[in-house]
Amino acid sequence: MRRLDPWHGLEPDVATRADIQGRFDFFWVVLDTGMPGLMLRLPRLPDPLPRLPKLKNLIVSFRPVSGGSAFVIALKEKSQLEIFETLCRDVITSGEMGLDRDDALTRAMQRTRRWYHLLRGGKSRGLSVEEQRGLVGELAFLRDLARELGPATAIEAWTGPTGSSKDFELIGTCVEVKTQRVASKPFVAISSVDQLADVEGSILCLRVLNVASAVLPRGENLHDHVHNTASFFEELGDLVETWEEKLYSTGYDPDNVYDDRRWILGAATNYEVKPGFPRILSPLTAGIEHVRYSISLDECDAFKMDSELIDVIRKGLEHE
Repeated sequence: MRRLDPWHGLEPDVATRADIQGRFDFFWVVLDTGMPGLMLRLPRLPDPLPRLPKLKNLIVSFRPVSGGSAFVIALKEKSQLEIFETLCRDVITSGEMGLDRDDALTRAMQRTRRWYHLLRGGKSRGLSVEEQRGLVGELAFLRDLARELGPATAIEAWTGPTGSSKDFELIGTCVEVKTQRVASKPFVAISSVDQLADVEGSILCLRVLNVASAVLPRGENLHDHVHNTASFFEELGDLVETWEEKLYSTGYDPDNVYDDRRWILGAATNYEVKPGFPRILSPLTAGIEHVRYSISLDECDAFKMDSELIDVIRKGLEHE
């Protein structure tokens, strides 16, 4: 026999305390639209009002209630009721660990965001060292674009997290970003035939960035690199959601522990990928699929770019 959910029999805008012995005012509610929800009652709205996550099948909001306000999570898609209950109970458990009501709210929102990140593809065990290195390299170039061309152009150009074969796509220029350890052999890995495939009407560039890492008490860890990049977008409300969506699509989760390993950016070398550049091109021989290979950077010296990459990108945008 299926256990009844906590919203069973609740009338709209009738609240039932989630935990009789709980220290904070978490309630099961059904909103006037019939959506099941979880409410944390507050004496007043926080100041400043924090920005709330926008989730596909959930509504997260602050609402006026009798005697004050409330933080509310509501489910739009009732077919997901079982997992929503699990989410809510996890949010309650996290909130109840708060030192006070404000801390309980902060923890509840953080836990809600964590669920969002995990459902968007975050990895519970965190990114591998090489995945971190790759993300640090992409974030470094994203900051360069935001600084030189503006945040809106930069975040729109970052297409790798959305499934594109190229990390960055701009009008007239596509850029694939690779990272390597400073003392490693001069090779970079290419994960598909499409990665270095020509794009009609665009110059294709390969940017190779030296990124050293060490387990040290000082320096910038992955969270620091993310924070430094977020500063370009967090004051621009219309760009924050796009930034977060792309960031979390990489598998990054702010709750994963990346505190010890530090990432130090080194020199970057830019190459123009054009006829003669060492690469594998389509069409492949019938029966060969999912090609991965490495290229020797020693063989790419003739393709090093004399112009600054940002100047090449600007020229492409000017000829839009």
